[in-house]
Amino acid sequence: MPKQAPPPAPPTAPELSERQRRHLRGLAHPLKPVILMGKTGLTAAVAAETARALHDHELIKVKAPAGDRDARDALIGQLAAQTGSALVQRIGNVAVLYRPRPTLPRILIPDA
Repeated sequence: MPKQAPPPAPPTAPELSERQRRHLRGLAHPLKPVILMGKTGLTAAVAAETARALHDHELIKVKAPAGDRDARDALIGQLAAQTGSALVQRIGNVAVLYRPRPTLPRILIPDA
């Protein structure tokens, strides 16, 4: 039986300055959540769909299940790490994630 190649490592999360975060928060304000996590939390399917949405949109909102704040923060942090995205903001159950496209980014952010 042939060995399968290991899954590719997620890209590294971009480092954002406070000025860049503020700019991205302004762009994310009118957006609706694209990813809605259910009671099962973070699954491989949720991570894959989030990575696809980040590739398509670069800046997305994710709605996590209500509950314990620490568990929700950990869940969002794991999702950001698995997708190689930067956590721009989290308010309540909604988080904003950003990952620029490797080629031809659509969103231009100001210099640090």
